[in-house]
Amino acid sequence: MNDIVTLVLGGGRGTRLYPLTRYRSKPAVPLAGKYRLIDIPISNCINSGLRRIFVLTQFLSVSLHRHIRNAYNFDRFSDGFVEILAAQQTEKNSEWYQGTADAVRQNIRYIKHRDVKHVLILSGDQLYRMNFLRMLETHRQSGAEATIATRPVSQEEAGAFGIIDIDDTGRIKGFVEKPQTAEEIDSVRMAPSWIDAHGVESKGRDLLASMGIYLFDRDFLVEVLENNNFQDFGKEVFPESIKKKHVHVHLFDGYWEDIGTIGSFYRCSLELASTNPPFNFMLPESPIYTNTRYLPPSRIDEATIHNSVLADGCIIEKGAIIENSAIGLRCHIGENAIIRDSVLMGAEHYDSSSDIALDRAEGRPRMGIGSEAIVEGAIIDKNCHIGNRARITNNHRTENGDISDAVFIRDGIVVVEKDSLLPDGWTM
Repeated sequence: MNDIVTLVLGGGRGTRLYPLTRYRSKPAVPLAGKYRLIDIPISNCINSGLRRIFVLTQFLSVSLHRHIRNAYNFDRFSDGFVEILAAQQTEKNSEWYQGTADAVRQNIRYIKHRDVKHVLILSGDQLYRMNFLRMLETHRQSGAEATIATRPVSQEEAGAFGIIDIDDTGRIKGFVEKPQTAEEIDSVRMAPSWIDAHGVESKGRDLLASMGIYLFDRDFLVEVLENNNFQDFGKEVFPESIKKKHVHVHLFDGYWEDIGTIGSFYRCSLELASTNPPFNFMLPESPIYTNTRYLPPSRIDEATIHNSVLADGCIIEKGAIIENSAIGLRCHIGENAIIRDSVLMGAEHYDSSSDIALDRAEGRPRMGIGSEAIVEGAIIDKNCHIGNRARITNNHRTENGDISDAVFIRDGIVVVEKDSLLPDGWTM
């Protein structure tokens, strides 16, 4: 596996995840209490034996860089690494990345080493668990120059994905991007029996959706990027490549979620906190790695907690009620507070006794969730000071709107921005 280099695409500005991406890049967004989105593709690589990983980013990469530096340090006797490649001005290029293909083109010198034979390209904002060795086997056995990971989807799901048309061997013949009409869907519909015959239960699904996971022969990737001005893989590189080259599909049918919006992030986070989560972080044979923080265990004082996940270093005070929620690192929840159907990202540090005293002297709530506060259907970003008896709920069922400079509603979810302060008794 040492002849494979992985490129994880950090994405653009992340406007659909705003305000979670106001101070951080998309791959740095916290997930499931103690992880970040970037931990998913990197962990999948490590569990697949891939340890030569570049993360391509250009927006707000400081916290992402810090996290990667602290979490992923391989021993000096291997050639493994995880490195950030941020957009930068060079003699040949002075522009931001213009798309996924352009991002790889601007960093093509890192994959042109003589010992690189294949290039794996991943997204930095997806939740899944995949053994990339199996994708490499598909790629080699088919004799393809490029392979795209795909998953079966139903007609109802098809409108959100790029749908792939294949022949009987699995070679790709065409694409339809987010088909909306019956005619478009029928043009790429396939026999479910083909999916069943290739080791995946179709369950009646007769369409194949691209997962945005690509494996290239290095020489082909260099050729197509250096000889063209393509900016995007899905919209330009592959539609052109299938005319002249062998591009194949790799079937996958595990859990996969594209976390690109506030709504999908919120839904996914609550699913992970449920009794039977669709994605299991606790598989010993393929763990999800992250930064080791050496925090104390969480302390719970006569609180009631149902169907929730609780990260390290939290303090949950007497009478608090937590239901169907994800509670992040170092989260302090006051007496008789109610947290329901919400994501609390916690804090990046503990307040010192002098910090708490200063907050008290100046009439500010301490960091965390105040006593008797109510938080329902919300995302509370890190380091927030939520006052006693504050009420954060979307009672008016607003779909999108700006409540204040610190509080937003996106996809029906209330989002409190990082480092915000809501005083005692604050209500929407």
